[in-house]
Amino acid sequence: MAEKITAYRFERLDETLSQLNQEDCAIIAGGTDVMVLHKSRRGVPPKIAKPIVFIDHLSELKQVYQHQKDLHIGACCTYSELLEHSLIPSALKNAIKTIAAPAIRNRGTLGGNICNASPAGDMLPLLYVYNAKLLLRSVNGERTLTISDFIQGPRRVGRFHNEILTEIILPSVLEEDAHVVFEKVGNRNADAIAKVSFAGFIRINKDRIDDIRFAFGAVGPTMVRSIDIEKKLVGKTIPLAGADIAQVVAAFDQIIKPIDDQRSTAAYRKTVALNLLRYFLSRKQYQPN
Repeated sequence: MAEKITAYRFERLDETLSQLNQEDCAIIAGGTDVMVLHKSRRGVPPKIAKPIVFIDHLSELKQVYQHQKDLHIGACCTYSELLEHSLIPSALKNAIKTIAAPAIRNRGTLGGNICNASPAGDMLPLLYVYNAKLLLRSVNGERTLTISDFIQGPRRVGRFHNEILTEIILPSVLEEDAHVVFEKVGNRNADAIAKVSFAGFIRINKDRIDDIRFAFGAVGPTMVRSIDIEKKLVGKTIPLAGADIAQVVAAFDQIIKPIDDQRSTAAYRKTVALNLLRYFLSRKQYQPN
């Protein structure tokens, strides 16, 4: 006989938070990561040691709205819902189109991608270059973390057991006149886990760089980003000199530390990551998205 699993599905967020404060539960939104993580052999139900609490239906977690110049995205918005929303930046939509198949995009959520904390998480490089902040809520109140502080390692995040990630906040994204790109390298354009991913952000004023950011996925235990290296290019003139590009590429060569696994080799990952960076920096002009 299959083991019974205790599951909760409350109608309001405050009821859900109250239960999480009483009991350590496994949180399921779309379930596309949780079910894979706990899968058993064929025909055997997944074994989840904790009680389950479902949150995908909570309206408080499915809103997208603008506050001043910041974009707030509910953690339980599915990828398909974000594709249809007018406030979502085109760079995010382009990244979403590379995620899995439509059936997964109909279930998978942005908050789930963050809380899964996979080094190959498709949306994470873009969220890093957007300087995303995460709003977490419990019965004790709210707190905000940067995404780089929240994600601590593969499948390790800074969430207390009684908290829920409620919103992803993209600061000033609706006022920034920036060129943003996302590149994913995998066996297929979609429906494949990334071998390497890259996001680049650049804002230019009169041919000079005002702000520039890079993040790499699947080449380290978390996203690889260095604000110190980025600062080397602030104030430089576009197009960048070859020496400036070489300096930045060499600096990232020292901190990108991929591994060999079933999807790719470390050498391939590093080569591709640096080529993506070099290509982004070598452009003669950048059009704002």
